Amino acid sequence: MNLRRAFKLPLYAGLLPGILCMALCANAQSVTPQRPRITGISHVGYFVSNLPASIAFWHDFLGFDEAYDLKKPGSDETRIAFIKINDHQHVELFNEAPADPRNRMSHICFTVDNVEQMRAYLRSQGFEVKPGNGGKTRTGDHAFEIKDPDGTLVEFVQSLPDGLEMKAAGKFLPDTRISTKIYHAGFLVGNSQRSLDFYGKVLGFKETWRGGGNPAELSWINMRVPDGDDYVEFMLYRKLPTDSWGGKNHLSLEVPDVAKAVEILESRPAFKRYGKPLTVATGINRKHQVNIFDPDGTRVELMEPRTIDGKPAPPSTAPPPPSSHD
Repeated sequence: MNLRRAFKLPLYAGLLPGILCMALCANAQSVTPQRPRITGISHVGYFVSNLPASIAFWHDFLGFDEAYDLKKPGSDETRIAFIKINDHQHVELFNEAPADPRNRMSHICFTVDNVEQMRAYLRSQGFEVKPGNGGKTRTGDHAFEIKDPDGTLVEFVQSLPDGLEMKAAGKFLPDTRISTKIYHAGFLVGNSQRSLDFYGKVLGFKETWRGGGNPAELSWINMRVPDGDDYVEFMLYRKLPTDSWGGKNHLSLEVPDVAKAVEILESRPAFKRYGKPLTVATGINRKHQVNIFDPDGTRVELMEPRTIDGKPAPPSTAPPPPSSHD
């Protein structure tokens, strides 16, 4: 007997279980949090031992303005000074001692288009992220922090119209700025694969280049944000430096012509107070660059965005160094 005819089932009845299954699967996929857009480096924070001297370095020598600051609770003393690079990027100077005297880098912050979506996404990836409560940071934006595999503090921020950054749009952008863009930020990484998994697989960064001066051992890996041009540079190590990490945990500013930038800096009165030579070099990446150091020894690198002849530098095939993190 034809069961479909006996029970007077419509022809499509046999398809219902499959249709129901597909609907449930599609619904499950739709509720899985997706990673929001990560568009660039918002800022990098550094601890400084002498705030006036550090502000003078950024203002008098490098030509940037302090856009605003945050005071210490219950005090008129500045806790954080905000050095504006452009309308979407800045440097935070923390008027505090670091937990580790070798490491003056406080954190790195990336701009996202939906901070609550980022919270949900990271929780779905197994990260312990506290749910948002609708509150704002002291600067008036939405943000939260986690730590990367090496313990580097990573912040995600969504700028809001009534935040201090948006309110300062179009202001504090003097012609004296030696650069108008944060090019990249570098920091120490002990286990390259763990960082590749975190920044690459979880956050969606794309590797663009790897290199090093030692053909037997890799030194750097560059990872670009998924929805912009800024990148981070893994500073790989065999053993953690026992002295200052300021040469490794660095900030790179983009300039179109390094030699011209050096000429401008050397013409400024603050150059005499700086008291160190500015030597233009060609890096392993075949880009002109010059290293400058703030009063605490943190490296600020001026770098051209193009190689010396427009041809890409070949990536290194050397293995990463072993470390105590392996």
